[in-house]
Amino acid sequence: AAPAPAPRERSAPAPAPDAPPVPASGGGERPAVARDVPVPRPPFWGSRVVRGVPLPDVFAFVNETALFRAQWGYQRGDRDDDEYEAFLDAEARPVFRRWRERAIAEGLLAPSVVYGYFRCRAEGDDLLVWPEVEGADERPAGEPVRFAFPRQAGGRRLCIADFFRDAASGEYDTAAFTVVTVGPRASELAAELFEADAYRDYLHFHGFGVECAEALAELWHKRVREELGIAGRDAAEKRELIKQGYQGSRYSFGYPACPDLEQQTGIAALLRPERIGVELGETYQWHPEQTTSAIVVHHPQARYFTA
Repeated sequence: AAPAPAPRERSAPAPAPDAPPVPASGGGERPAVARDVPVPRPPFWGSRVVRGVPLPDVFAFVNETALFRAQWGYQRGDRDDDEYEAFLDAEARPVFRRWRERAIAEGLLAPSVVYGYFRCRAEGDDLLVWPEVEGADERPAGEPVRFAFPRQAGGRRLCIADFFRDAASGEYDTAAFTVVTVGPRASELAAELFEADAYRDYLHFHGFGVECAEALAELWHKRVREELGIAGRDAAEKRELIKQGYQGSRYSFGYPACPDLEQQTGIAALLRPERIGVELGETYQWHPEQTTSAIVVHHPQARYFTA
């Protein structure tokens, strides 16, 4: 799917202790990011497929602000908070409710996930990820997949690779990857509504499908944090959770920290998303459209940034 607008900077939990700056590739200094935070142990290595995720679980993670304002265009205008909430109750939330009911009754969405955990470590600005482990010590095996991340030219000079153990340490880290989709029917019905000139229904359903895919990604990111044992820092309220009120980050290619969509070929190699009906197109976009992927970083200092 085409990348969404750049995510806003969000509130962060207390950072891990800083490490002293070290040289970064290409000159300058690498930022003060701790390279010795505890590495969580996942419940399994490699990937797993999950189908039939209950739709009510997905709907619970839908970001209403993104759906109502960004997708559907229900803007605040000159209304105060109470007036705007009353407007949403009268206009937007009934539409949201109807599409939720239709999605369940008519099977419009089929949430599926492929995700996994892999041994990895940084090499300069790159991240090497091994597809397998072997032996009693679960050492990395197979040909590593290399992800090349950009580094900020100024400011803090951050790079996603900074949040993982460096090769010089001789240790390995853990990275999680996800691909989630709400299935092909969402794209098919959106196209049918558009061709039928049912533009209002098209706008509502297309935005609904896009935000449900994002909600599924948020739901599965929470599952990953739980499985890695780092969910204890999750915010209690949904509003704060959506504002990145948790440990680590979920980075998607096409966003400011990692804008190169071609890097998604590495995710495809590791997760084999064709098992849930997802393919990577010639322009490195996922098909069906309502699909999103990510690398999940556990490091406490990993937040959104622009490279």
